[in-house]
Amino acid sequence: MIMNVGDVMGKVAIAVQLDTSFADLVETMRRFKVGAVAVLDPDRRPVGVVSAHDLLLKEIDPSRGANVFEAHRHRKERAKAAGNTAAQIMTTPAITVTEGTPVREAARIMHDQRIRQLPVVDATGKIVGTVHQSDLLKIFVRPPAEVRADVEDALRRAAVDPGSLSILVDHGLVSLQGTVPRRSQITQAVEGVHSIDGVIEVDARMTYEIDDLATVPPLYL
Repeated sequence: MIMNVGDVMGKVAIAVQLDTSFADLVETMRRFKVGAVAVLDPDRRPVGVVSAHDLLLKEIDPSRGANVFEAHRHRKERAKAAGNTAAQIMTTPAITVTEGTPVREAARIMHDQRIRQLPVVDATGKIVGTVHQSDLLKIFVRPPAEVRADVEDALRRAAVDPGSLSILVDHGLVSLQGTVPRRSQITQAVEGVHSIDGVIEVDARMTYEIDDLATVPPLYL
């Protein structure tokens, strides 16, 4: 089973309006103990995000150490530092996901964008919740029985009978031992099991009856 954002997300979104003041932004983050808040338009669609980093620009000089190649970025930071409302301070555009976004994809987005949370929107673009990095970690605490069921399905897709192997699931480690009909099935099985949410490592100790990957030398007459 592939886990989606909707399986792990929080149903409460901490968000503010475009005209929210600097002081209220600080108070909102402090009160709810979050490092960022989504900024919504009048239709409750995220249009940007204000992070603690954005707010702290008021305490530093964004132009310090700037060079000609960094001029554009520092101009944007100076503008944020001078801002007094969410609309003036926020980072745009808002990076969002849906409830149907795979957890792995949400994790990739957070890594690539160096952010720790994402607004979750519905089909109309309206905010319905928030997913945090800590939410994504839930894939690693799936019940072993669930993971094992997914392992067995992955083996069947590789045309391997799960009953012919010894399968052990332990804290994200899946051990597979036994014999499969063809050598090529080992790679298919391992790749299928490794793609399962919650699987960290696959220890495959499988043998085969037929080597269907062996190269047959050409016959010269």
